[in-house]
Amino acid sequence: MGLIGIGIGIGTYMWPGLTALTLLYFIAGWVIATGVLQIVGAIELRNVIDDEWWLILDGALSVLFGLFLFIMPGAGALALIWLIALFAIAYGVLMIGFAFKVKKFKEA
Repeated sequence: MGLIGIGIGIGTYMWPGLTALTLLYFIAGWVIATGVLQIVGAIELRNVIDDEWWLILDGALSVLFGLFLFIMPGAGALALIWLIALFAIAYGVLMIGFAFKVKKFKEA
């Protein structure tokens, strides 16, 4: 395992573009698989849950995003960077809001 780790580390260092592209394709495959499973799950659960179309719509969006990543990997990489940035900002804002709520709770 140690030798494999060293080999992967050297490969990543020598070919960072290929590594990033491989990661992008893994993410695209994961997003498509998740979307398909959401659609299948919603169809299977349509007799148990209401408004299953929300889950179908979410699954379709996932599949479309994954296809976008496969078809346009350069733009997809940029889109992922923007999504990560938006996530980081939203996460930070929510954590600050949570911190204020905890502080008020602690003072009470």
